[in-house]
Amino acid sequence: MLGMRKQYEAAFKAKVALEALKGEKTIAQIASGYSVHANQVRQWRQHLLEMLSEVFSNRRPQQERARDEMKAELYRQIGQLKVELEWLKKNLSRSCRKEARDDRARTSEDIRRPAM
Repeated sequence: MLGMRKQYEAAFKAKVALEALKGEKTIAQIASGYSVHANQVRQWRQHLLEMLSEVFSNRRPQQERARDEMKAELYRQIGQLKVELEWLKKNLSRSCRKEARDDRARTSEDIRRPAM
């Protein structure tokens, strides 16, 4: 039976990746020191190298701004749909009551008319 995979905290991954990036110890030494597989240390180091350029880029605030704008637009649409739904519910109940009155009126007219 296979057990669950071990999950590491982001801070732990960053610590291990930074140590691997420094190059003071070999990957094998770092892996045995932190009780993780050497391939995992290599992956974390590679991921750190790939993400370093984004730390200093202006793209992240733009993405966050775009995400916030999208969220605001979606909330606006949700609000509009709620208003429309309430309006439809209100008018549907009015329409149903009107139809019921019309049906009652037709029924009472049928009762009042003499048969020919």
